[in-house]
Amino acid sequence: MPASKLSESMSELYKNLRLSHYRNLFAQLQEKAGSLSATEAFSAEVIYLLDQPTIGEFADFIGISQPNASYKVNSLVTKGYLERVSNEEDHREAHLHVTKKFLDYYGRQLPDMKSAVSSAISSFTEQEVQLLCRLFGKLNRHLATQA
Repeated sequence: MPASKLSESMSELYKNLRLSHYRNLFAQLQEKAGSLSATEAFSAEVIYLLDQPTIGEFADFIGISQPNASYKVNSLVTKGYLERVSNEEDHREAHLHVTKKFLDYYGRQLPDMKSAVSSAISSFTEQEVQLLCRLFGKLNRHLATQA
């Protein structure tokens, strides 16, 4: 398979994964007290995916000032989606942890993905599933070094 065909296939897969994610995300965003705005939802997800970053690490990753990151974090803490946990070695530094409230919110977005993958996988042989897992592992390791 030529590289351009693989690139097209990966782009289509990525597009479909993102569209599914956004459909689920916007279904969860309700305009009511304590709900998340789209920016807050994205910020909370980035913090979750960075696995307990500091505010500085979060700010650096998304390319914003530390005061702007602090403002976003404070809003998420106030709404109960994040908590700051002091570093035991350096109490001036705190790591951001998502709360159960965030995990419950985030988890509601994932079942459609599991269902879609489960449905697709049912048409694959065991060897195809193993090959996909190895290929996705290689792709993920490569993408992680690009970040």
